[in-house]
Amino acid sequence: MKVAVTGGGSGGHIFPALAVALRLIELGHEVSYVGAEGGMETRIVPEAGVPFHALPAGKYNRNTLQPREAWKAVRGLMAARALLRRLRPRVVLSTGGFAGFPFAFAAENAGVPVVLLEQNATLGLANRWLAPRARRIALAMDVSLPRKLAFKALVTGMPVREERREARAAKEALGFDPERPLLLVMGGSQGSLALNRALPELLEPYLGRWQVLHQTGERGLEAARERVRGLADYRTEAFVDAILAWSAADAAVTRAGATTLAEAAYHGVPLLAVPLPGGVDGGAQERNARFYATREAALAADQEKPGELAAQLERLLEDADLRARLRGHLAELSPAGATERLAHLLLEVAE
Repeated sequence: MKVAVTGGGSGGHIFPALAVALRLIELGHEVSYVGAEGGMETRIVPEAGVPFHALPAGKYNRNTLQPREAWKAVRGLMAARALLRRLRPRVVLSTGGFAGFPFAFAAENAGVPVVLLEQNATLGLANRWLAPRARRIALAMDVSLPRKLAFKALVTGMPVREERREARAAKEALGFDPERPLLLVMGGSQGSLALNRALPELLEPYLGRWQVLHQTGERGLEAARERVRGLADYRTEAFVDAILAWSAADAAVTRAGATTLAEAAYHGVPLLAVPLPGGVDGGAQERNARFYATREAALAADQEKPGELAAQLERLLEDADLRARLRGHLAELSPAGATERLAHLLLEVAE
């Protein structure tokens, strides 16, 4: 069966789509991945061995009219119609974002069934536009939708790489002392300059008891290394092996992207979520952090409130009972099996 998946622009859109694509290929289906010209997916998807097609995709800016981006969006919609006729998929999965919109929109207009994956605690802009005509809506989190959409929604969880290593062996593989706890700091697929600046000073009093592995992103690596120069037990890396890092971690400080939270839940790592400010992403990460915090599966802090960040960090690192409670509630949100559920939903819709 021919299946198309689409989505890109960030790891949160790419990796779940890619996980489902690879599973469908394992099941013997013909899968094509459609992404945006110049996006991260142009490198990541071909490296994974999945046939890739790029379309122009204009970014929508909530604050500024951008004619050039609008023209790219129009070109993308026209190119998507032609590509749809070539690929002839029986079903399309869109993980949202500006990169996923053109092809999914063309599919809906042509009568090809579309399944949306919403990773966040509320529908993103592209998925809100596509949802009325989508066949099904898969949710990473158990969130409420308007009645006119709720009947076609189901919770599948967020597809993540379902691999674990034994914690002690993972710490040793990363070069850390297996006898002491390890804190993982992750700012998303490209790092976080705000976390890079704030965390070294806040974490210094805990070093010795705790070890730190801080994923800074490439652009923030050198500045972060200057900040931690002379601090024993604090290591910065542009990128980390996510499976090893999550397997080794005893706690984490992260952004509140859907993929990051789902990985924490899968690996059972208690965490402090520090979402992007609402003006950056329309409040998606703030809502994600609130979802996990209200279910007592994570602590949350505002990066603009240093006192709150320091207090929540102290709670996470000093209270072992709290970490155990967070770990228990994370288990209730674990996305284990999400890739399989989503793959079978697509095949069910295509029949």
